[in-house]
Amino acid sequence: MTTATVNAPLAPEDAARAGFYALLGSVFTRPPDAKLLQTLAIASPLEAGTVLAKPWEALVLASGVVDAEAVAEEFESLFVGVGKSKVSIYAGAYSGATPVDHPRVRITQSLAELRIERAQGVTEPEDHLGGLFEIMRLLVAGAPGRPPESPQVQKGFFEAHLARSSTKFFDALLNDPDSNYYRRIAGLGAAFVDVEAQAFQLS
Repeated sequence: MTTATVNAPLAPEDAARAGFYALLGSVFTRPPDAKLLQTLAIASPLEAGTVLAKPWEALVLASGVVDAEAVAEEFESLFVGVGKSKVSIYAGAYSGATPVDHPRVRITQSLAELRIERAQGVTEPEDHLGGLFEIMRLLVAGAPGRPPESPQVQKGFFEAHLARSSTKFFDALLNDPDSNYYRRIAGLGAAFVDVEAQAFQLS
């Protein structure tokens, strides 16, 4: 006889955090499709006066006036392109580390310690920022049969692998002249990462 593990409901603030990480993981893994853009376009506003309220509003408004084909072309231009991409989507590009001390090595070690295995079909390197945001979602929200990790574990992974690289990544996106829709995502992402960093410093 096997016993199923049922996770307790997340606190509202952790559910919101997991949602932001899920969104960032999604839009940096692949361009948002028409369904996601429509969902974002009708999303409810955040509480006025909060740090995330204005960047969230900007993303919601942009999602209502852009089409999926244009966003896909922007994604291709920024993150894929021919040869070297305009804006690297890999954490290693922002670390200045040598190949011997590459972030992928440390990330792989952290994933092994956390018992997180690469999903079937995933070919991107371990330092892909979309994947790192998705790992943070998993640490915050858990998964069927896997409870959320403690705030200390979340903090450790965030500070070791995401805090610095994601800040530099969002800054690069905000300053790239070809960044249009993704500039709105970067504005939200930069604000969210800053909120997370401050919260972890207090924990």
